Amino acid sequence: MSDPTVAPGSPRSGLFGVLLLIAVEAALVVCWSAGFVGIRFASDHAPIFLILFWRSLVSGLVLLPFALTFGPRLRRRNLPPQMLFGALAMAGYLSGFALAIGEGVPTGLVALITDMLPLAVALLSWPMLGQALTGRQWLGSLIGSAGVLIASGWSLTLGDVPLWAYGLPVLGTLSLALATLLQKRSPAGALPVHQSLCLQCLSAAAILGVAAWAEGGVAPVPEAGFIGGILWLVVVATFGAWGLYYLALRRSSPARVTAVLYLSPPVVMVWAWLMFDEPLSWAMAVGLAVSLAGIVIFARSRGAA
Repeated sequence: MSDPTVAPGSPRSGLFGVLLLIAVEAALVVCWSAGFVGIRFASDHAPIFLILFWRSLVSGLVLLPFALTFGPRLRRRNLPPQMLFGALAMAGYLSGFALAIGEGVPTGLVALITDMLPLAVALLSWPMLGQALTGRQWLGSLIGSAGVLIASGWSLTLGDVPLWAYGLPVLGTLSLALATLLQKRSPAGALPVHQSLCLQCLSAAAILGVAAWAEGGVAPVPEAGFIGGILWLVVVATFGAWGLYYLALRRSSPARVTAVLYLSPPVVMVWAWLMFDEPLSWAMAVGLAVSLAGIVIFARSRGAA
């Protein structure tokens, strides 16, 4: 709801809205990148699906009392759409790139594919929302893609991996794009962020729990590294990243919000260098600059907000 003390469209109102959106998007990039770092850290202590299961379950259980106490009363009709969003946006997306990495697809290639999300949104926006990107928005998206390719391409190597495994991150990315567009146009998306996130986490946990059980069991690993990794993923990568993702989605367009995520691979690489001593290169710095240019072009395009 707009501030009644500030006239709509006034300079103060417009400037505040722009600055707030930029702050939300910057925090989103940091928290989204933290998810990859957290998975990298926790994977040294437990199987990937066990990590994703406990991340989703703990997040949903922590949010549950707040979801039941604050906000509109949750009704039975709220459950099916939120379960669908959770299956697509969390279980589908996370499982897509996790399975690909498990099959041996290079992590850099997985990151590159999953960050084609804006193009997937653009692909699905026309039939679902009747919205098409302008020429300038396409240009910004392509420049952002080029920046990700420059920053990530140095690490891409093809190994002895089944061909079908390369389609898994594509399916995961399309799953998140579909959830983004469905949530944007669905009345169920009007739920407060903490309520929708709670229901989606618990729905994803049910799906990921089956995968974890098939992988070897759902019991937590009694190690400090596992517990610390789960806490990191819950607080920063779930509450921070997904909460900011849905908050930004409500303040802007699906295309602009997902375009901002172009910045996550370079941020992840810098973060990994600081935490895990992974090598950096000039290509990563150039890629980050190119991605920033693409984001600026996209954000300044008419209709991007």
